[in-house]
Amino acid sequence: MRFEEILVTLTAITGVVTLLNYVYQKKFATQPYDSARKQNWAIELCKSFFPVFLIVLILRSFLFEAFRIPTGSMKPTLVEGDFILVNKFVYGVRLPVLGTKLVPVGNPQLGDIVIFRHNDGKDLIKRIIGVPGDHIRYVDKKLYINDKLVPTEFYQPTSDGSIPVLESKEYLDHIVHSIYQYPHRLRQYPYSDVVVPPNSYFVMGDNRDNSEDGRVWGFVSDKDLLGKAVATWMSWDAANNDIRWSRIGHSVYETTHETIK
Repeated sequence: MRFEEILVTLTAITGVVTLLNYVYQKKFATQPYDSARKQNWAIELCKSFFPVFLIVLILRSFLFEAFRIPTGSMKPTLVEGDFILVNKFVYGVRLPVLGTKLVPVGNPQLGDIVIFRHNDGKDLIKRIIGVPGDHIRYVDKKLYINDKLVPTEFYQPTSDGSIPVLESKEYLDHIVHSIYQYPHRLRQYPYSDVVVPPNSYFVMGDNRDNSEDGRVWGFVSDKDLLGKAVATWMSWDAANNDIRWSRIGHSVYETTHETIK
């Protein structure tokens, strides 16, 4: 069970118990509650935790959420151990778990870094490469959007761990960002030439040859979007048991060429 589902369940259970206890005290208690006499411990526990669960649910579901980067599929923009802040309302106010949009606010734009619920139940993070109606082609490590080649500019040779990679700048509409490509890795993708259907988006990782994304499994439905990545508020280097202080407080849309440990 996902954390969001657990949180909703706990909020519902403690809320119902608290409400029923309130109704009972108002309508059926024969005398005012005696402070010297303790209520059932489970009821007291529910009354204490309900407001906490409710506040966390509201903040996490409708305002902002923290998300940890688990893999290197978004390198060099985001690296393993980055903790990012996610704007949950920028694409509309949605019901927790169900994802039903209650209040439309805005739509994802080309270049946005989004968090979404994948078919296997995991929350993933990728960059939007195509919006509804776009024709996307990825051929010979080149990206075409509506038959126009997306410009790239070689920046420097570097490495992804022990693997040599080429770092380039990609000019994706108004977003300029860095990508990694493995020069000697060639792969055929089942979704390399597609038209994005309505209410769906096509996403890719910035680490182009080390990312399982829309080229492999298709499209992201609008109802599965969880929010837009905003900034890095913490970065933990697990290999060296150290904080990457230089990455804290950075917008995820800033192009950086710093060396990652």
